[in-house]
Amino acid sequence: MKHAPVTRRGIVLGGVSLALGGGLAGGAALARARHAVVPLYSDTVALAAPGVRELVPAGRADLLVPGTRVLASARRRARLVDEEEAWVRGCAGWATQRLADGDALLHSALLDLRVLTVGLPVGVAGWSSRWRYAWPRDVAFVVSALARLGRPQEAGVQLAWLQRVQASDGWFEARYDTRTGRAPDDRPMQLDGTGWALWAAHELAEATPGRAEQLLGPLSGMLTRSTRLLLTIRDPVTGLPPASSDYWELAEDRLTLGTAAVVLTGLRAAAAVLPLVGESALAEQAGEAAEQLDGPVHEQFGAQGYPRQVGGLPDAAVTFLVAPVGPRHPRLSVIEAVDRAQTAMGRPAGGLAPGAGWKQDGISWTPETALFALAWAANGYESRATPLLDWLGRHRTPAGSFPEKVLHDGRPAAVAPLAWTAALVVLARHEQTRA
Repeated sequence: MKHAPVTRRGIVLGGVSLALGGGLAGGAALARARHAVVPLYSDTVALAAPGVRELVPAGRADLLVPGTRVLASARRRARLVDEEEAWVRGCAGWATQRLADGDALLHSALLDLRVLTVGLPVGVAGWSSRWRYAWPRDVAFVVSALARLGRPQEAGVQLAWLQRVQASDGWFEARYDTRTGRAPDDRPMQLDGTGWALWAAHELAEATPGRAEQLLGPLSGMLTRSTRLLLTIRDPVTGLPPASSDYWELAEDRLTLGTAAVVLTGLRAAAAVLPLVGESALAEQAGEAAEQLDGPVHEQFGAQGYPRQVGGLPDAAVTFLVAPVGPRHPRLSVIEAVDRAQTAMGRPAGGLAPGAGWKQDGISWTPETALFALAWAANGYESRATPLLDWLGRHRTPAGSFPEKVLHDGRPAAVAPLAWTAALVVLARHEQTRA
């Protein structure tokens, strides 16, 4: 049995719990717990030579060629800058037009996304040592961003890598060492990874309708394995999937919305993409299963406002029930739940926590904040999306990268850049452009 991991999202929680439970009571201790301080690990990551990346220390943005992810001291600096500029210019027209109009937020997202993907076997979450791994969820959002940026071949490379590391029964590990293709620790496997892989394949197909069969054909093994797992793992009585670790990366003994919603998304995606790889019968089964699962998900979670767990508190996973992860025309009750969750999850600096039940340490998380920005943008609520995106823009590092966290006083903290946040910003900008 795998034990609950000490994760990137659980380290501070453990320390705070021990402190509060060990007799350090009183106003000062409580204030410290509510205003946790985490250092900024780096301003960004930059190229020091072709294929060589180095972390740029916090406060040393001066080491960069301005406006790039290239060190001023880099070997073959001019070539590296030219290649970076060419990659940006080669993005889809919607993106290059926004850049021409001065969209600095999108430019930062593109540079962060590129430096954490191009030339690597697969995109990594970050470049600090404990983040230099591939999380299937993060990779799925990178696939979607690259596909929408007019880079389907690069998106396909990401999916092909997921196919290579997927277990024969369709499961994915929580994260992978990109050198070995194996899990680097004992974190529980995560069922949502299978749903995210299917969603990412559908995102690629949607972005490239004329080439979808060609791009997805080589991925048929992953698509069929993933679908069969999601078809067989659901409870025959309730129709719901089992409890599994989700994006919080904690061992769970109760089903979370973060798992249920992504399994539902995966089945819907499978129904759409499987005909493209000659699996129409399996696609029909997936479509029927999605219809059967939709009711229990909304009945179990919707009756209580779509909390993290039945009887629990609001969670960022509610955004998985609306576009672009969920349907383009969601139930009004889900939109209302997104609104309530954002209010419940607010943090002092203006961003959001992963959930209302997350530890009260004052820290905002940029990926969760970006998830809400994306949800509002994709569902036509521009006035709700823009302030969140503006907030992300104001809380970048001095080098312009998106950090994982923002402290109670607005300082960027922890790892930077973070691929998940960068990809989400690209998707949100694309949704704004489409609108």
